[in-house]
Parts: sequence; C-alpha cells; structure tokens
Amino acid sequence: MIPVTLRITLIFAVISYFVFILYYLKNKMLELKYTLIWLAAGLVMIVLIAFPELLMTFVAFFGIESNMNGLYILVLAFIIMTLMTLTSIVSRQNLKIRILVQELSILEKRIRELENGE
Repeated sequence: MIPVTLRITLIFAVISYFVFILYYLKNKMLELKYTLIWLAAGLVMIVLIAFPELLMTFVAFFGIESNMNGLYILVLAFIIMTLMTLTSIVSRQNLKIRILVQELSILEKRIRELENGE
C-alpha cells in the first residue's frame, strides 16, 4: 500500500503536471492533438495513484517478482509507446515539409522562367 504522505505528494505532482500541460496548450506551445498524448499519460498516473491494486494485479498476472519491477516495466512500456507516437508524428511532418520544399522549388523555377521569358 502507498503511504498517505507519498500519495498526497504524488497527487500534487500529477496536478502540477496537468497545470504545466494545460499552460502549454493555452499558450499554443503545444497543439491539442499532441496534448492528448500527455493528458493520457497523466490519467494513467492518476489511476495508478488512486488504485495501486491495479499495479499489484498486473504484477501478479505476469508473474513479476516485485511491484517496483512491474512499475518499471509499465513505465518503460509507456515511454516506448509515447516515443513511437511522437516519432510517427515527426515522420509525417518531415514528409509534409519535403513535399512543400519540392513544390516551392518548382514554383520558384516557374517564376524565373516567366521572368526571363518576358
């Protein structure tokens, strides 16, 4: 079981986390679709703080020896999922930028041809 003082500290930390994410969203430093990834992470943290039995059930189901090892595995899996999501977003943005640069180059070439032709 989580001690009361630790639980209160963790709740305060997660609330601070939510305030930080919403501040970024408000100041348009982070788009809504990307904010949802981080808000989902916060919800998972809140659920694990509110119901630590879920972690114990997860640990027992997979036969992991200690709760801390199970927590590390969950955190590592969540970090990998977040990194994969963000990597896919970056890859799509990179493709869009490449296409825009190519279109811009074609348009600049066309403008030069029109200026030289007239």
